[in-house]
Amino acid sequence: MEKRDILEEWYRRVWIEADLDAIDQLFSPDTQAQGLLPDLQVGPDDFRELVPMFLDMVEDPTVSLDKVMEDGDWASALYSMRVTNPANGQPVIGSGQLFARFDGDKMVETYNSFDFMSFFEQMRLLPEQSMALCLTGQRIG
Repeated sequence: MEKRDILEEWYRRVWIEADLDAIDQLFSPDTQAQGLLPDLQVGPDDFRELVPMFLDMVEDPTVSLDKVMEDGDWASALYSMRVTNPANGQPVIGSGQLFARFDGDKMVETYNSFDFMSFFEQMRLLPEQSMALCLTGQRIG
């Protein structure tokens, strides 16, 4: 299976369909995803908690792999997640990056980045222009 296909399956089954069994099928048991949460690594058990919390906040999630590059055991992807904010019915778009090493059909090493600030601004959980406010030294809240 191509690495792009594995990534598409990961996002579809885990992040759209909430198929938590897919975590063990696509993610090595000892793999710790880095970069999703500051100063924390996210393992399979953490994903089983994180995914339902995230999906409870949104409706109609979709994920698009916008760019994928493969090189040997590694693949990198730029992706977009689109959801609907259930509080107001508005669309929300988040973007992220993933850099993963594979052993067969499983991810065994991952590095992640997701623009949570922009995502949570669109969800109305942070004030508009939060990043700009922070860059001026203002405190949010």
